[in-house]
Amino acid sequence: MSRPPTSTDALHRLIGLRWLSIGAMLGVLLIVPRLLDIPLPGRSLLPVAAALVVINGLSRWRLSRIADVRAAELFGQLCIDLAAWSAFLYFTGGATNPLISLLLPLVAIGAATLPAAWAWLLAALAVTSYSLLWDFNEQLDIYDSGLAVHWHLAGMWLTFALSAGVIVRYVVRMTAAIRSRDLALAEAREARLRNARIVALGNLAAGAAHELGTPLGTMAIVAGELARNPALDDDTRADAELLRTQIAHCKTILGGLTLRAGSLRAEGGSTLAADAWLDGIAGRWRSLRPHVPLAVRIDCGCPAPQLVADATLEQAIHNLINNAADACAAGVECEAGIAGTELVVRVLDRGAGMPAALPAGREAIAGPGAGLGIGLLLAFGAVERCGGRIAFAPRPGGGTVATLSLPLSSLHP
Repeated sequence: MSRPPTSTDALHRLIGLRWLSIGAMLGVLLIVPRLLDIPLPGRSLLPVAAALVVINGLSRWRLSRIADVRAAELFGQLCIDLAAWSAFLYFTGGATNPLISLLLPLVAIGAATLPAAWAWLLAALAVTSYSLLWDFNEQLDIYDSGLAVHWHLAGMWLTFALSAGVIVRYVVRMTAAIRSRDLALAEAREARLRNARIVALGNLAAGAAHELGTPLGTMAIVAGELARNPALDDDTRADAELLRTQIAHCKTILGGLTLRAGSLRAEGGSTLAADAWLDGIAGRWRSLRPHVPLAVRIDCGCPAPQLVADATLEQAIHNLINNAADACAAGVECEAGIAGTELVVRVLDRGAGMPAALPAGREAIAGPGAGLGIGLLLAFGAVERCGGRIAFAPRPGGGTVATLSLPLSSLHP
């Protein structure tokens, strides 16, 4: 997608069109006397073109030093072009000169660029200039009236074609700029709505952490008593010990919700090597789901780049592995490495593949066993906030490949 248009883009385009006007004036001065044998007052016309060259240079110099262009300044720039062409036409026959039609593109550009009041004022000035040039002008010496009529009609055709080309080119570029701006606004609105949903989910998680504390504590006591009961067989006691361990993990996670709230850095400001950080994520995931094999291959170079990871990025990778495990409990693969200026993490499974109508992580998917619910929504939000992206692709032989790419610049300490 192209970048959204800024207020200086219109002035950029006006400067480019002014160079076209300067070229047209110089072309008339060079071609008309030789081709039509019509003398032109070069001493009067050359200063007009020279003044436009100077004004264009000053406009470009000013444009390099400002970040915003107001409507009044654009109006003034168009008035300069209108005045220059009026002066040029005054010395070359006034309204009888077929180049008089070149005033119309200036009005069209003003209508496409300026607010309504300024656009109407520019149109009124153009009509006034045309009216004055009807009576106030310097006629050219034309020796062959028949040939003059022929070339006048040819000039009218050429001017019409040139005006049509300028208007279409400018309006098409303006329309493309407006579409780009509308697309950027739509994406900004979508991001704002998505962030609002994530904030709402965060509030819900905080409430759930508070409410779940008591029942988890009760379950931990019961599981501990079962694990210590000598009347139970070894397998049941091992299951009770596993249950107690998982409950402890749940309590740790709920406690971390409070500690990490409002904090952007998972390690409290300390740095970690990329491979150590990823190994830690894999180890914590294995402790939560020990029954699903996880094969990890990490190659971040030697030495691995140091990073300060966002707490939510760890959860994003955790969620991608969880989704893969839900899709294929027989085993999940995770590959990580450095590709150029990005940290790339790939999660591979042999499940049924992605849903045909997957909403690209922008919405949660309801339904048991889907494996692509709120966790994926949060993963997209966390990764996009750091300037990264998540992409899904079918895996050769069946399954899905989830690729998470993060710019290293957003992870540097």
